[in-house]
Amino acid sequence: MDTKFSGLPAFIWSVADLLRGDFKQSQFGRIILPFTILRRLECVLAPTKSKVLAEADKCRNMNADAAEKILLNKAGLSFYNTSPMDLNTLGETQVLDNLETYVQSFSPAAREIFEHFRFSEFIEKLDEANLLYGVARKFANIDLSATTVPNYEMGLIFEELIRRFAESSNETAGEHFTPRDIVRLTTSLVFAGDDEVLSKPGVVRSIYDPTAGTGGFLSAGMEFLHELNPQARLVGFGQELNPESYAICKGDMLVKDQDVKNIKQGNTLSDDKLYAETFDYMLSNPPFGVDWKKIEKGVKDEHKFKGFAGRFGAGTPRCPMARFYSYSI
Repeated sequence: MDTKFSGLPAFIWSVADLLRGDFKQSQFGRIILPFTILRRLECVLAPTKSKVLAEADKCRNMNADAAEKILLNKAGLSFYNTSPMDLNTLGETQVLDNLETYVQSFSPAAREIFEHFRFSEFIEKLDEANLLYGVARKFANIDLSATTVPNYEMGLIFEELIRRFAESSNETAGEHFTPRDIVRLTTSLVFAGDDEVLSKPGVVRSIYDPTAGTGGFLSAGMEFLHELNPQARLVGFGQELNPESYAICKGDMLVKDQDVKNIKQGNTLSDDKLYAETFDYMLSNPPFGVDWKKIEKGVKDEHKFKGFAGRFGAGTPRCPMARFYSYSI
């Protein structure tokens, strides 16, 4: 990470100092991560917020789908917020009610991110501990605009926060993200054989990660392609089981102006939600060492009835109690 941004993760995580005593260490990330995403989203929305607010009143009596298209157009992004508030203007009283209203004013795709974090539950607990105003003010003073913190650096900040969250939760950090140097190497190898995407203006490619985590492979692919060919576009698709990782991935794709409907939540092995899609590239760091007994039937049925028309034509691990080792990278 650029030294200009290297102190940001530590500064953001210092919110934990306010939480100690009232919250368990394992809960710190469930407060810090969604607040970081919230601040990032509002900073990215700021340049067009006045246009959205001016149009929102005109859209109140319109069909929901039509209104959403208009507001998205005004925002110039794949999400918007129709509340005049932000973390700087929540006030000192009724902070909980104001923050709830503010979050509910996001467009559906963005609002879902906070639902997966159970954000409402945690800000109620913050309010009960008389900490909500202080935490909100802390994040309000962090500049996470795209001009100050580019998307690539923001991805690294998310990655570092996830690592700290995993450590504080006594979880395995590898379940949440792949080290950036591994992502970079793997991505460069995949693109190496595609001469057209490296040089042809306007070319569009798709990339898929069935175990997307926080979206590291998707983000790195987009950054790598942009460096090679700024006039090319990479469309991201992914699926992730862990709710917090899924929420962060969606948040990252939102600020990259990707269609977040392409990011699905659920177990890829037992419930493939992108089964009808095809992709130009696939990159994955599968959950090595994870037991697959709970989803044994779905995996074996796909292997038996679909063969090579499915994903397991080459076979499955020797028994459901064996650790799952994927050869589908």
